[in-house]
Amino acid sequence: MSDIGLIVVDPGHFHVALVQQEMYANVSRRAHVYAPLGPDLLDYLSRIARFNSRAERPTRWEIEIHAADDFLERMRRERPGSVAIFSGRNRGKIDRVTTALASGIHVLVDKPLIIRREDLPALDTALRMAAERQLVLRDMMGGRHEITATLTRLLRDDPGVFGDPMPGSVAEPGAAMTSVHHLFKKVAGAPNLRPAWYFDIEEQGEGLADVGTHMVDRVHCTLFPEQAIDYRSDIQIHSASRWPTMLSLAQFREVTGEMQWPDYLESRLAGGALEYYCNTRLHYQIRGVHVSLETRWDWEARTGGDTSTAVFRGSRARLEVRQGEAENWRPELYVVPFADIGAALERRISTLRNAHPGIGIEKRGAEWRITVPDRLRLGHDAHFVQLTRQ
Repeated sequence: MSDIGLIVVDPGHFHVALVQQEMYANVSRRAHVYAPLGPDLLDYLSRIARFNSRAERPTRWEIEIHAADDFLERMRRERPGSVAIFSGRNRGKIDRVTTALASGIHVLVDKPLIIRREDLPALDTALRMAAERQLVLRDMMGGRHEITATLTRLLRDDPGVFGDPMPGSVAEPGAAMTSVHHLFKKVAGAPNLRPAWYFDIEEQGEGLADVGTHMVDRVHCTLFPEQAIDYRSDIQIHSASRWPTMLSLAQFREVTGEMQWPDYLESRLAGGALEYYCNTRLHYQIRGVHVSLETRWDWEARTGGDTSTAVFRGSRARLEVRQGEAENWRPELYVVPFADIGAALERRISTLRNAHPGIGIEKRGAEWRITVPDRLRLGHDAHFVQLTRQ
């Protein structure tokens, strides 16, 4: 089989570079980049250069740059590879994805594919086109490979451990997730600068469209694994609310490197600060199961880092992922029983060790903690390598 050729289109988010942290046996070392000349392209190139020059396991990427205003048309016409990667501006992303599919190119795309309800028909068209042409159209949600998320899905699948999913109620939903992310953070010891357009919700989307996509995906994949969900018949939305994180000009400068507010953010300023609507609460039902989600973006983590919690209620046990100070700020999976599930849990963990060697269970009072060896905790960046290999 000939080598797969990568096409990187308008890289505006560092996730696209994470795909190229390693070399792949069946992927050409020469990647083609189509983008306008600007800071987003330069940031991507600097990250690839750091991968190529690192002391341990340096990569060997060769980058051929096609920088022009008509980059998308040139990509469609020249078609130098077989897989296009999209990670960056979310407004209009679905149109670029469709252009690649129409040209016979497979697509890996960072979430979200769309940020507007009006674009649902365009997403349907893209999915149908990919199926008809036997092309891969795959989202780049590496969080599916996080070990506690994987083990939660596998324990939910065991009726002797979890039982049946409980529908729950508004006050006590059958599934609940919270996520706290931070706007200012460091990656590999350096400030992770964000492009100014990241703070334009018309371009980037709001909180639910970003991290919330992961949360919805995780709830649905856990409750209904390998099942198609039809939003028109399976989903009933009960309530949703949003609120801003306020950003001063000094903070904006620190996180973007820009000295002044760009014109497109002027309408979002209040008292000299930016109202960045990135926080969301959502309550809905999926096939009768009540779901509560909350995603929040704070400025900077005081301790630990980004955190996520999850609760799934079954008739025999509750599965909880906790990530607080007691867990040393890393996700840990707990099983809280409602029935005598000890023997079933032992059997299930014993079976799962074949694929996940080293996992175990630890009794803690009335509940169990699923123990996970460090070698299975790969971290955010490594999940993109796993996804790309798959």
